[in-house]
Amino acid sequence: MKMDPALHREKKPSWIKVRLPNNPVFWSTKSMVQDLKLVTVCEEAQCPNRWECWGQGTATFMIAGDKCTRACGFCAVKTARPDALESDEPARVAEATRRMSLKHVVITAVARDDLKDGGAEHFQRTIETVRETNPGIVIEVLVPDFNDRDWALQMVMDARPHIFNHNLETVERLTPLVRSRAKYHRSLAVLKKAKAMVSGRVATKSGIMLGLGERREEILQAMDDLLAHDVTVLTLGQYLRPTPKHLPVVEYIEPAVFDELKVIALEKGFKHVASGPLVRSSYHAADFRPELDIMDAVDSDVRAAKGLELGPEHLAIPAAKSDLVKAI
Repeated sequence: MKMDPALHREKKPSWIKVRLPNNPVFWSTKSMVQDLKLVTVCEEAQCPNRWECWGQGTATFMIAGDKCTRACGFCAVKTARPDALESDEPARVAEATRRMSLKHVVITAVARDDLKDGGAEHFQRTIETVRETNPGIVIEVLVPDFNDRDWALQMVMDARPHIFNHNLETVERLTPLVRSRAKYHRSLAVLKKAKAMVSGRVATKSGIMLGLGERREEILQAMDDLLAHDVTVLTLGQYLRPTPKHLPVVEYIEPAVFDELKVIALEKGFKHVASGPLVRSSYHAADFRPELDIMDAVDSDVRAAKGLELGPEHLAIPAAKSDLVKAI
């Protein structure tokens, strides 16, 4: 692929701006993360928005360690033999959500191809522990493909996240170049199966990076493919090269193009679209809130699984107070 050396200069286009931290909340978030010995994708993936998000007291927690078994050409997370899972990590993540009074949490992980379940049980335990510690919180997971093992995926879905995110990352043609060991159609299948496993009662989400050499018609085809696999939430952002060892930027996409693609995606049928140069999977994740029917369904399923499926009609409340119960 013929490259333009000017793309890889120190100075980025004017619309690629990152604000340095000047908010005390940033430092308190950083201190809390260090205190609980947590890993965040914000730092590991060198997210350009980490100053802003941490300044607002939000963070995306990365479980199962900071070493990935894959070596994707775009990703700054280090590739190495992973450490053993930490049994108390789910509790530490849950404590972080409590301290931060989060209403929406994003939980992601490195790919753990060294584990038979790909880390699915660890996801399950983390989701369940966060929910027990912080009832009412919206839980979003951003997961690897678990090598398309249905039984592993089922473990995650049994924990009933509200939002299931698995990134397509790029168009079909570029997938072998961009994504280590991942496959375009396998990712689509994972998204569709995750939704089917809970009878559609989850919001499914995926993201695509632009600027890697994709063509416009390929972006539109990827949108159609995601919709055909029941994905309703889409993120579109600019790929930024983390180091000279990673894939080069082929093009910096202008903000107006991102705006246009957002309109197209919404017209095609996505329910929520975040599109812009600095948009990442978890950027302003709480701006999207799942539909009320999904929230109610997840709550109902969790309660039923715990034997708590009780309503006012099951309680020994005198008839004279029935109107009060209804009002509540």
